[in-house]
Amino acid sequence: MNSFYLSKPYQPPQAPQKLPLNESWALFGGMSPQQFMKRYWHKEPLLVRGAIPAFALCSQNEESLESPISYEQLVHFAAQEEVESRLIQSKPWRFDQGPFQKKSLPKLDMRDWTLLLQGMEAHHPAAAKVLSWFRFVPDARLDDLMISIAGIGGGVGPHFDSYDVFLIQMSGRRQWRISQQKDLSLDTKLPLKILQNFQCEQEWVLESGDMLYLPPHVAHDGIALDAGCQTWSVGFRSPSFKELLQEGLWRLAESLEDIPDLDRKFADPKQGSTASPEQLPQELIKQLREQLASLNLNQIDRFLPGITAYLSEPKQQAFFDGPKQPLSQSQFLKELANTSLIPSPQSRILSLGKQVFCNGDNVTKDQTIEIISAWNDLSSAKRLQTNRLKNSSKTSLYEAYLAGWLIFED
Repeated sequence: MNSFYLSKPYQPPQAPQKLPLNESWALFGGMSPQQFMKRYWHKEPLLVRGAIPAFALCSQNEESLESPISYEQLVHFAAQEEVESRLIQSKPWRFDQGPFQKKSLPKLDMRDWTLLLQGMEAHHPAAAKVLSWFRFVPDARLDDLMISIAGIGGGVGPHFDSYDVFLIQMSGRRQWRISQQKDLSLDTKLPLKILQNFQCEQEWVLESGDMLYLPPHVAHDGIALDAGCQTWSVGFRSPSFKELLQEGLWRLAESLEDIPDLDRKFADPKQGSTASPEQLPQELIKQLREQLASLNLNQIDRFLPGITAYLSEPKQQAFFDGPKQPLSQSQFLKELANTSLIPSPQSRILSLGKQVFCNGDNVTKDQTIEIISAWNDLSSAKRLQTNRLKNSSKTSLYEAYLAGWLIFED
């Protein structure tokens, strides 16, 4: 056993492409993802001690394992326009939106502050790797990874989320108090969404490597006990049905452009004289009803492509920059035979059957069977390496590479 402490950052592993869903995971305290989803997901909280065993192993060897991303690095990210950052200070409560200059952020030894950085999987590979652990939940539900770093006493106050969340302790200790209370009314006098009457029912102190899962609407309050306390939060999307149907209808309306028969003008040779000219004509209503019936708008399959496209849209802060020296298509295909093509960290890819949507676009529309198959492999495994594609006209795969949506792995 070493007689000195060796401080080193934790290096999260990338999850395997095919997750062992029926095997026990340390992340869930020995449960399998299948068991976790059946017993806890969307149902009740779960505390897991040693969810990341590396921290406990290093502690046994008298080594200190630090967060993969340091305070200095997080301060650097908080200064960038493309990173959504927020600074919350208590006593009194105060909220500021980034980007932040370094001098405007509290030092580690100061108290009662929290810096939040959203969507960090798009900006640091360690965060992307941690997020990959949670692909036992559909990609359409997985939102992003937020990092919270705080001084002693830092927190955002007792609150609730409308979505599931995994709270992973990556550095220092944090005290969590939770409640499954029904009263979720907020204090309207404060600049943050803080519960007016929080009644703690359970509490724990999480150390590095521990994890707390909370279903939606479980009230919780986390207080940092150490300077530089880091909590990594994996959050999930929970759109309303109104939001989904509005987006599906909007995109369905756009798709009507592809139906030439709808360009025909309305005609009413059977229209008779009317004593109620102010009323919408029954002949118009009849013909519209016939057109709607022909479109099968009562079939959910007509809405799903638009909804999938919507859910595949990147975050508002996403910025894509194509390669500075782009390969020709023939060079691209040669590189693809030797190097994995992966989504840009800010890209989102979802599938609907054999259709694949990337950043809001149906990238398999009007493509060859080989390209459609390649996109399906990319959507499933989040990487593609193949020598089976032919150098034909420009493909959506090559165009996505030129747009910066897809990149070759270093």
